[in-house]
Amino acid sequence: MRRLAIIGLVLAMSCNTTASQQNASINEYSGICDASAAAALSAEMFVVANDEDNLLRVYRFDEPNVVQAFSLDQFLKPDPDEPEADIEGASRIGDQIYWITSHGQSRKGKDRPSRHRLFATTVAIQDGKVTLTPVGTAHTNLRADLIAAPQLAKYNLTVAATLAPEDSGGFNIEGLAAAPDGRLLLGFRNPITDGKALVVPIENPKEVVMGKKAQIGMPLEIMLNSRGIRSIEFNSERSLYFIVAGPHDEVGSFAPYTWSGRPGQEPEIINGMNLGALNVEATFFAPGDRTHLHVISDDGGHKISGTDCKKVDPKAQSFRTMSLIIP
Repeated sequence: MRRLAIIGLVLAMSCNTTASQQNASINEYSGICDASAAAALSAEMFVVANDEDNLLRVYRFDEPNVVQAFSLDQFLKPDPDEPEADIEGASRIGDQIYWITSHGQSRKGKDRPSRHRLFATTVAIQDGKVTLTPVGTAHTNLRADLIAAPQLAKYNLTVAATLAPEDSGGFNIEGLAAAPDGRLLLGFRNPITDGKALVVPIENPKEVVMGKKAQIGMPLEIMLNSRGIRSIEFNSERSLYFIVAGPHDEVGSFAPYTWSGRPGQEPEIINGMNLGALNVEATFFAPGDRTHLHVISDDGGHKISGTDCKKVDPKAQSFRTMSLIIP
């Protein structure tokens, strides 16, 4: 197992694009490679989902090993033949964390009903022990709700939902953010329309996880230089969304942005910030923290002695995080 590694990187960044030299560190956490969604539990702990299984793993900051793990198999009820729900996004509202799966097809464009889930877990911490309790039911009709929404007709999601997630024009949700008014924003990695990424509000998330139909809001198109949304996170201390954009497939670069969330206002790139070789899949802030943006890398394809991380012994698997200091 690889030990915790801290590598100093010099980055220039700021929320208003004014460059400021800062040091960031890369940490490694053991147990999985394909970290795909994350949320803060407290100032000391965070929880991570992996798109290769349905376990939520709890870590302490700067400690490499899993502290606790919670299985979602019985709650999510995935197809036994395709058991991975493919969790891709997370966002916290109060004591609840909302989780979104990709809602996409397989790499070959085949139906994967197990990937159609929007759900929530309640967080409780007592004496340093975490409890994550599923809330209500896992919503399985969100993709159908999105396809049926007339305000989304221009995106031809009916066709997108038949394609592989990384095909041009495919269907792939990877971002989830809690808006300050209690809505959830879905950030699409794919499709990308006229070079713009798609953001779609869910107006009633509390009702959705209790079995109600999703109320779909008006979509927003944002310019991310022909990239899709790999992660989106709202920081209430700054009243800004932080977005990491990346390619809809495996070819291209990542870039960080800030965004007001207002219709018609484009995101602003954070100049001078280098995410290095990280394959960014999630970002989050700890509660009340306006300074440290935690970035999670999906390292399934990261090489360990020449072999993809996801193919090595599970005891040797790990994923990387970067903590960025924002002035």
